Amino acid sequence: MQTPAIVPPSEWEAARAQLLVKEKALTRARDALAAERRRMPWMEVRTDYVFAGPAGKASLLDLFDGRRQLIVYRAFFEPGVFGWPEHGCRGCSMVADQVAHPAHLNARDTSLVFVSRAPQADIARLKARMAWTMPWFTLTDRFDADFGVDEWHGTNVFFRDGDRVFRTYFVDKRGDEQMGGTWNYLDITPLGRQETWEDSPAGYPQTPPYKWWNWHDSYVADAVPDEKWVEVSDAGEKAMREGAAEIGR
Repeated sequence: MQTPAIVPPSEWEAARAQLLVKEKALTRARDALAAERRRMPWMEVRTDYVFAGPAGKASLLDLFDGRRQLIVYRAFFEPGVFGWPEHGCRGCSMVADQVAHPAHLNARDTSLVFVSRAPQADIARLKARMAWTMPWFTLTDRFDADFGVDEWHGTNVFFRDGDRVFRTYFVDKRGDEQMGGTWNYLDITPLGRQETWEDSPAGYPQTPPYKWWNWHDSYVADAVPDEKWVEVSDAGEKAMREGAAEIGR
């Protein structure tokens, strides 16, 4: 194993500062790509797809659970997949292990669900064994074939306008490696993170960064943020507006 050079603190800090310039450029490029993604055209979904869930039959609209945005990950857990019936696909299982608490997505009007062709009894057993909590539905028709996930995993994003549903984005293969965290999920949705620093089309919902963040068991309507946290939030928002720093950096 040929390790890098060992240097004194001053040289290490200089090397870190040099790399940080590129890292910040990557962050800004990622933000710009997300802004472009929010301006992608939409495709209306006209087929009445049917899923099986813990409570029985469910439509694609039902999967939104009343929210405006829906992220659907096609996981492979079913007969014919390696690991069946004790386990799902190893890669899909790693994705499931990395999924952040859905309450944070829900707070941004976004639902996340997994779908596969395993019966609900097997899905419930697997979720209990692996300590997964995301909603998980059973495919019963051509949904997977129609949305590019019949032979490989992938993540589809949908938007609901009343009873009309639109496909807004799709990512698969190595693109799914980035999924699991709240921010990366929100960055592939049409509304984005819905924070005031984002470059979004006019009229999109936006609130100040930090202020909507909460413990996953404490999201309630009209909650008042902690005063000290608000002060930190205001400073972070000001820094974002002035371009002095990125949120979270």
